[in-house]
Amino acid sequence: MSNIRYEVVEHDGGWAYKVGDVFSETFRSHDAALAAARDASARQELAGETEGIVYQDRDGGWHEEIARGDDRPHAEVVDRD
Repeated sequence: MSNIRYEVVEHDGGWAYKVGDVFSETFRSHDAALAAARDASARQELAGETEGIVYQDRDGGWHEEIARGDDRPHAEVVDRD
């Protein structure tokens, strides 16, 4: 099982959380960004339905896979402020 890290950071004149190199929307306050990161991380761990998925990779190739609904990553929130 993999891990996902939600990191609360200053961004674009406010606060955001990011996962890897991807930023969330910008929030006016640190507390709002932290609350949003906690909400997103909690939802990330919720089990869902097992379904077939189709996706395109960065080279333009298409792939089909089965995504197990119970195979959810552990999500953590990192707040250095």
